Amino acid sequence: MKKTVIKFGLIAGLIASAWMVGSIAWCHETGTYEGNMIMGFASMIIAFSLMFPAIKNYRDKQNNGVISFGKAFKMALFIALIGSSMYVAAWLIDYYFFIPDFMERFSQQLIQKAQNSGASAAEIAAKIKEINSMKSIYDSVFGVILYTYMEILPVGIIIALITALILKRKTNSGNVVVA
Repeated sequence: MKKTVIKFGLIAGLIASAWMVGSIAWCHETGTYEGNMIMGFASMIIAFSLMFPAIKNYRDKQNNGVISFGKAFKMALFIALIGSSMYVAAWLIDYYFFIPDFMERFSQQLIQKAQNSGASAAEIAAKIKEINSMKSIYDSVFGVILYTYMEILPVGIIIALITALILKRKTNSGNVVVA
């Protein structure tokens, strides 16, 4: 089980991290961050979809076609933790060594978008306050780590739950699942 979890967790982390680094580099180069969030979450879903073949393979080939919800969820959760940790590590390296002005440029774009939206002065002031609060959290490496885990780990947990629910099997009776 441990070998399967580590292997698929590393692959998931590599997929999510590579996409994130590439897309952030493109966004930073072009100066626009519009639409990047949707593509980022899509890459996380693709990366964490590897939980399904990892657990199915373990269930069918190493566990005689049987796996409890708890064991399937535990495996999927560890895959999510490994993949998420790689993603966080990749972001820390990218942010601190290659694009240390990311938060400044990103927040300026958010402020400009709020100003161009036709919002009232009070709404714009509230948005600027919110953005500045987010920026202050990014002043600490622990804030960066926390925000980055909050970005990816919930996606992994949701996919882990879905995967465990789909793949749980109490008895092995051929292809028939007895609930």
